[in-house]
Amino acid sequence: MSIMKNQFILLFFVYFCVSMTISAELSERTKIKNVSYYAETTNEYQKTQCVLDISVPKNGKNLQVLVWFHGGGLTEGSKEIPEHLQNTNTVLVGVGYRLAPKAKFPEFLEDAAAALAWTFANIEHYGGNPKQIYVGGRSAGAYLAAMIGLDSRWLKPYHIETSRITGLVLLSGQMTTHFHVRKMLNYPQPEYFPIIDENAPLHYISKDSPPMLFILGDRERDLPVRVQENEFMAASLRAMKHPHVEFYEIKGYDHNGICFNVPEAFQRIAKFISEVKP
Repeated sequence: MSIMKNQFILLFFVYFCVSMTISAELSERTKIKNVSYYAETTNEYQKTQCVLDISVPKNGKNLQVLVWFHGGGLTEGSKEIPEHLQNTNTVLVGVGYRLAPKAKFPEFLEDAAAALAWTFANIEHYGGNPKQIYVGGRSAGAYLAAMIGLDSRWLKPYHIETSRITGLVLLSGQMTTHFHVRKMLNYPQPEYFPIIDENAPLHYISKDSPPMLFILGDRERDLPVRVQENEFMAASLRAMKHPHVEFYEIKGYDHNGICFNVPEAFQRIAKFISEVKP
């Protein structure tokens, strides 16, 4: 009995050492900062905002890629690479974009599309696979990801079809027309009146849309109606016979909590990226 116990302890120790070694290897990353994704910029604000950071696993080659847009209501925030995804075997691209009030509609959408187009054209030089690019973000960033991933007009100038996107990762994003877009364009309706027009991701869904992952906080604690409109979008896609839709409401978390501090959310993102292939 004691021999078996010792063997078990030895096996556990070996497994632990191997796991730690793999984790350490994955966490060793090369980081490239402030890469401009426009060939030419028209002013200093565009020059400083329209840059991206790239985080590549050590010796990475032909790896899956996640392009990530930060949140902040389209008025604040800065480019970010999700900390919880640093130990995945994924090239991570954190995008900065112009913000209101300095940015006018639709400049932030144009920036998001330009950054994605740059990634398709250049990410192979940084160890990424241009045929396996996922697009995502949190809050306002999820809105941008959904818009450029579903509405073909934003990528059209770059001759890129939305079908080239491997999957959309939407972390508590607004799927109706974004509240700040409505403010910028002087919509007359009350704040929580649902608008599904040409500026809403919901307007563009079809069974041929890219695979989608929706992650929300608790419907009693996330932003008002945020969970319900994402749930409606997921249900609509399923009714259209869309082949891959995942929806998760993680109980107990508010909007900021789900966007920043919930390892489960990023575990689901990592799983989605590992399982959904071109």
